[in-house]
Amino acid sequence: MANRSETLFTEAQEHLVGGVNSAVRAFRSVGGTPVFMRRGEGAWIEDEDGKQYVDYVLSYGPLAIGHAHPEVVEAISRTAANGTSFGAPTALETELATVVKGIMPSIERIRMVNSGTEACLSAVRLARGYTGRDRILKFRGNYHGHVDALLVEAGSGVLTLGIPGSPGVPAAVTEMTLTAPYNDIEAVRTLFETYGDTIAAVLVEPVSGNMNCVPALPEFLQGLRTLCDDSGAMLVFDEVMSGFRASLGGAQGRYGVTPDLTALGKVIGGGLPVGALGGRAEVMDYLAPTGPVYQAGTLSGNPLAMASGLATLRNLSRPDVHAQAEAWTTRLLEGLQARARAAGIPLVTHQAGTMFGLFFTDAPSVVRFEDVAECDGERFVRFFHGMLEAGVYFAPSAFEAGFVSTAHDEAALSHTLDAAERVFATL
Repeated sequence: MANRSETLFTEAQEHLVGGVNSAVRAFRSVGGTPVFMRRGEGAWIEDEDGKQYVDYVLSYGPLAIGHAHPEVVEAISRTAANGTSFGAPTALETELATVVKGIMPSIERIRMVNSGTEACLSAVRLARGYTGRDRILKFRGNYHGHVDALLVEAGSGVLTLGIPGSPGVPAAVTEMTLTAPYNDIEAVRTLFETYGDTIAAVLVEPVSGNMNCVPALPEFLQGLRTLCDDSGAMLVFDEVMSGFRASLGGAQGRYGVTPDLTALGKVIGGGLPVGALGGRAEVMDYLAPTGPVYQAGTLSGNPLAMASGLATLRNLSRPDVHAQAEAWTTRLLEGLQARARAAGIPLVTHQAGTMFGLFFTDAPSVVRFEDVAECDGERFVRFFHGMLEAGVYFAPSAFEAGFVSTAHDEAALSHTLDAAERVFATL
């Protein structure tokens, strides 16, 4: 007999494109049927058949304090009772902006938007408007949302589905997009020697979460900062994933490199759709209504997302909360490495705060997209399904990062490591 997820997926395919509303959810790269979830609490989620899983997807990052956290639920409920959207300013927008600015000192002004994609799109437009230049430089395997000009050699679902680019994006749109290998500052320097006075911005994930979790080398980020300073280009950090995860202050706080602009999302909505663009006041003030670069959105800064984000960031900012979640992540990876070694399975792990990556490879390091692409994808598929069967939920793609929340506890750790020990033995 079909389980509930199989029945629901069959029905969904009659109405939704591919049966899903985001491509990676379709399980195309791992095979099988997507698991339909019906509830979550803390570190655990439950599918439509009542089976429970330790969750390391966490809605691809936003749930930094776990599912259905009482403070978040209460904030959303209280706010919704007074109205869900006004298309007018509210005090909550300023409150959340103030909290974000207090955590990330590089941000002097903020514009709230509705997604990470929108934040990156707005960053590109603003950088071009401010500098009067047209070219954008990005990196192979970095994904900045489904923005036409940024789908060149992108990561995340584009890699998962094996799509090299995307039909529907005219060549004229991408001809102003330069690409370079991630973590290769010499390749970037070469591009600047040729195109430096035409480059408006360098857009980078300081911790890549879309070719699995690959942190930038510290000298790479500092090299980008120097090249941008010397050429007059904007350095844009896409911290949609790494913000409030690589450290409380994001990757820029962890590595001590200050960008001109920062794209945010995920955690600042606490599970509701949200994004933000922030940076130096003189640059941000080029946005309308104070400047000539137009950007607007009816639901930008909507009360529900602001309330959810406030509750999340205030909780995450309490003393030792983030540090304890980082320490838990370290214990998880150490436990997985020990069990992989015992089973003779080559495994490289990466950690950046509460983000992590698992790579089935015997290579000494994984620092570029090319390294990720050479990992054992077939072994990952078997690992994924084995852990899924054992009640541990990882993203259904070898190109997606994993995430930990403050709700992950000893029970979740024991369950995960016991399952991993059994699964590694089958690989």
